[in-house]
This record gives sequence, C-alpha cells and structure tokens, in this order.
Amino acid sequence: MALSDLNNLDLKDLNLKDLANAPAAAKGIVMGLIFVAVVGAGYYFDLSDQLNVLTTLKQEEETLRKTYSEKVGEAHNLEAYRQQLKETEQALATMIKQLPSKAEVDALLTDINQAGLGRGLSFELFRPGQTAFADFYATLPVAIKVNGNYHEIASFISDVAALPRIVTVHDVNILPGAKPPMLNMEATLRTYRYLDEAESAASKQGAKK
Repeated sequence: MALSDLNNLDLKDLNLKDLANAPAAAKGIVMGLIFVAVVGAGYYFDLSDQLNVLTTLKQEEETLRKTYSEKVGEAHNLEAYRQQLKETEQALATMIKQLPSKAEVDALLTDINQAGLGRGLSFELFRPGQTAFADFYATLPVAIKVNGNYHEIASFISDVAALPRIVTVHDVNILPGAKPPMLNMEATLRTYRYLDEAESAASKQGAKK
C-alpha cells in the first residue's frame, strides 16, 4: 500500500457493502480495525478468565480452611485436607502475585503509559477513575484516548497483556484519525490490586451492612 494512497483516501466515501471493490488503502484500514478489535476482545476475555480463577481459588481456600477447622479433631482424611489446602494456597499465592499492592499501583500506571509511548502512540487522555472494592481485591479504571496507526495500537494492547500484573481492556472504540492511516482509540483499562488486611476487613464489614 503506497503512502500516497492513504493520503488520498477519504473514509467518508468508504462503502462497507462494496468493500471488495474498494481501494487497497481502504481495505488495509478496515482489516487493521478488525485486527485491533479481535486482539482487544481476545485479550479481555483471557484476563477476565484469570480474574475468575483468582476469585474461585479465594473462595475455595476459605471453604477448605473452614472444613479443615471442622476436621481438626478427626484423624480420618485430615492429611488429605492439609495437602489440598496447601495446594490451593500455593495456586492462590501465584495468582495474587499478578495483583499489585496499593503502593505498587502508581508504578503499574507508569508502565502502561510507557508501553503506549514506546509504541509511538500519542496520549490525549490518561485519567484514573474511582477505585471500586470487592471482597479481596480493588479495581481501578483508567480512561485513555490514544492516537496512532493500527500496528501501534495493536502492539500496545499486546504489550499491556504481557505486563506481569493483570490489566484488562474494556469499552474499546476505534475511529479514523484526522489523517489516514492514523486512528483514534478510546478505551477503559482496569487494573486490579490486592487488598491489605485493613481494607479487606473494611470491605467485608461494608458488605454485611
């Protein structure tokens, strides 16, 4: 695709019903948008599954602890419960490592910002929102608006997915930029952190009211 083709492309004249006869530049833009959307969707569902696993492990740990306490006075199956509890706690600890502490959230936000700048994106908006608390973790939404071509945007999403901490992408909206092949992407990133003991106790107390 020649750069001159992109400069002469008017996206307002693009007819998606007749895409097969559209110029090569138009086809490239449409394929790029589809690519970014697919990457973003796949990334979101993958990390959502991880968070669901984490929640399940936490609930399983609490159930096993309760069962263990009930079985403490019984010799039968006690060792099996101990082993199962140990394995669950190990799996839970591995998942928790993907959640930053309260003190590490600022560093995570910096990593996300640097991931975008490193791919050549221009940030028009990077705004953390209000923290929401669950049983044992907190969610921090970050509204972003970036400008770049679809390769840069797709690489940014991939880089965020590769971060050691869990970050999910939501409400993705991609529009043509002022000059093709530039695009504007608006999205909400959600970061997750583990609650300390005081926050966890306060969250559980609030849920009981």
